[in-house]
Amino acid sequence: MIAELEAESVHIFREVAAQFEHPVMLFSGGKDSVVMFHLARKAFWPAPVPFPLMHIDTGHNFDEVIEFRDRLVEQTGARLVVSSVQDDIDAGRVVEQTGPGTSRNRLQTAALLRGIREGKYDAVFGGARRDEEKARAKERVFSFRDSFGAWDPRNQRPELWNLYNGRHARGEHIRVFPLSNWTEHDIWEYIAAEQIELPSIYYAHERPVVPRDGMLLADTRFLEKYPGETAHVERVRFRTVGDATCTGCVESDADTPEKVIEEVAATRVTERGATRADDRISEAGMEDRKKEGYF
Repeated sequence: MIAELEAESVHIFREVAAQFEHPVMLFSGGKDSVVMFHLARKAFWPAPVPFPLMHIDTGHNFDEVIEFRDRLVEQTGARLVVSSVQDDIDAGRVVEQTGPGTSRNRLQTAALLRGIREGKYDAVFGGARRDEEKARAKERVFSFRDSFGAWDPRNQRPELWNLYNGRHARGEHIRVFPLSNWTEHDIWEYIAAEQIELPSIYYAHERPVVPRDGMLLADTRFLEKYPGETAHVERVRFRTVGDATCTGCVESDADTPEKVIEEVAATRVTERGATRADDRISEAGMEDRKKEGYF
C-alpha cells in the first residue's frame, strides 16, 4: 500500500512538472510537508527539485521547526521563499488581533496569495490530506483556484483514471495535493520505512503547557494567557505543526516512529480535530477559509 501511494505521489509531481511553468511547494517544516519534499526529491532524482519551497511565516513558530527548516534547506540545496505575515501587518494589508485566544493563523491567507502573486506561480503543492478534515475531503488532487485564489467546491474537475486537468487562465492557479490519499498512519509508516528526519517536537519530550478548551498549548513566548491560567510541565508530542498560539500537543511517551504508529493506530480523532484550535471557530471554519484562498 505504501509503495502504491508513493508511486501515485511521484506521478503527480512529474505531471505538474510537465503541465506547468512555475510550480512552488508550500513548506511549513511539518511532517506532511517534509514527506512531500522527500517524495519530490525521489520524483526528480538525480536532478534537483525543479521548484522552490515557500514558507508562509506567521512569525509565531516553534523554534525547533524553524531550526529544522533552515537545516534541511542547507543540506539539500533547496531554494526557500518566505512570505511573512508580519510584512502584511506592517504594510497595513491585514489587521492583527491581540490578546489571549487570538492567533495569526487566519492572516496566512493574505501572505499566501501575495506570495503566489509575486512569484507568478501557476501550481502550488500543498501537503493536505483528505482524512484530516471534512472540507479537505472534498478536494481534488488538482484543485482549481480563481484569480482571487478562491476555492469553489462546486467548480471542481473530474479526475477519472488519474487524469489531471491543469488548464487555467492567466492569474488563476492550481493547488496540487500529492498526499490526498494518504492517512496519518500512512505518513508515519513511510517516515519509519524511509527513516525521514522530523523536527524533534513530533516525538515525546517534556515542556511547559497550558490547558485550554480541552487542549494542551505550549507555553511559548507567543502565547498570551487568560487571567488565572498557569503552565505546568507534561511529557507531550505534537501530531501537527502550525502557529504556536493555536497548535496543541498530546500527552505521549512515543519517542520513536514505531511508537507513534502504535498511538496513531489506536486514536479515533484526527490530528487537526484534536490539536488545532483554529479549526474550532465554526463547523465550517476550514471550508470558509479555503473559499477565501487558504491552503
